[in-house]
Amino acid sequence: MIHINETLVIPEGELTFTASGAGGPGGQHVNKTSTRITLWFDVQNSPSLTAEQKARIAENLHTRINKNGILRISAQRHRSQAANRQQTVEKFAELIEQALEEPAKRKKTRVPRRAKKRRLEEKKHRGRKKQFRSKIAPGEDE
Repeated sequence: MIHINETLVIPEGELTFTASGAGGPGGQHVNKTSTRITLWFDVQNSPSLTAEQKARIAENLHTRINKNGILRISAQRHRSQAANRQQTVEKFAELIEQALEEPAKRKKTRVPRRAKKRRLEEKKHRGRKKQFRSKIAPGEDE
């Protein structure tokens, strides 16, 4: 069982793991072993998630979910499959938890009266400055 938060637990049976050759340095070892682990999780058909949770995960993790609704996470940092598998499970739990967090509601605020007054004063000041740049002084007729 993978504990995501206080209310959500996903059984490991819903996850599928595949192993493949990892890239990067490692010499002979990296050439003859399959240490990269890829975790696959079918978000759309998961019985552990509610429709609302599925929608939120699909929206927040859309770059990691393919068109069939399957979430893909891989790890290849460690030299052993077991360590990479553990890392993918931890990353999975973290991503799902972050995706399910509700964003904080925005509180409406008003522009302070002093800020409005200051803005208008600055506009008047700029207008006067431009008026003094003209060849004809203000109030004089030709």
